[in-house]
Amino acid sequence: MLKGKTIAITRSKDDSSEFIDLVTKDNARPISLPTIELVSKGEKIVDEFLDSVKQYNPDYSVFMSSKAVTLLFDTAKKVSKFEKLQLAVANTIVMAVGPKTKIALENEGIKVAYMPNTYSSVGVGELFTKLHAVGKKVIVPRSGASTPFLKELLEKIGINVNEIHLYDVCAFRDTSQWNEFRELFSQNKVDGIVFTSASSVRAFFEIMSKDYDSDLLLSNLEKLSVVAIGPFTSDELKKFHIHNIIAQVHTVPGAFDTIKSLFSPA
Repeated sequence: MLKGKTIAITRSKDDSSEFIDLVTKDNARPISLPTIELVSKGEKIVDEFLDSVKQYNPDYSVFMSSKAVTLLFDTAKKVSKFEKLQLAVANTIVMAVGPKTKIALENEGIKVAYMPNTYSSVGVGELFTKLHAVGKKVIVPRSGASTPFLKELLEKIGINVNEIHLYDVCAFRDTSQWNEFRELFSQNKVDGIVFTSASSVRAFFEIMSKDYDSDLLLSNLEKLSVVAIGPFTSDELKKFHIHNIIAQVHTVPGAFDTIKSLFSPA
């Protein structure tokens, strides 16, 4: 049980409302840590996507995060190209990496044809293998900070991949929201932390290293239960020598279930 525990997540309050609800219902204390900021590449992303669809004529469009969906469609609305974008996406077979991304697409009037059983790049690769998609063309609008794993995986399967980078990420600049966490962390009063992306791992260490030397930071983290939302996040944590458990289901509720299990008696 998580009763009385303090559990942090590397997301802003707005992005972690589901996690906050789950932790609070378990009589534990949630802390939101906004670790990364999206830096949009501006209004040009809509034309880049539309031009790519026109020239590339993809069979599939694959969305790897709800953030990519929201940014692309919100920008299209600002430049009065929402209907054009909607039509361009609808003319492809649409795949969403997970339920949150699927809902974001449906909210924009886009029908999602496929969603993998495993909500990750590996799951997307497995699904394309089942679809016998050799020779097909895929467009993937996503973060510029993404690893090349998905592109390389799909190309190995025999799929042509065109990635459109919509935004970059940087460490969250206003870290005043971290004051409560820093205080509790210094007193070893944080019990667990959920890392939600490889980018958030890098940003966490960038932010925390301003106040802690590396030995103290690692020493305090070793006393916590650390959960990674997926394998890439886990790999990034390992680069910083942080032992972690990968969530069985690569979603925020899945990460919550995993961290809850770590505090439950066997």
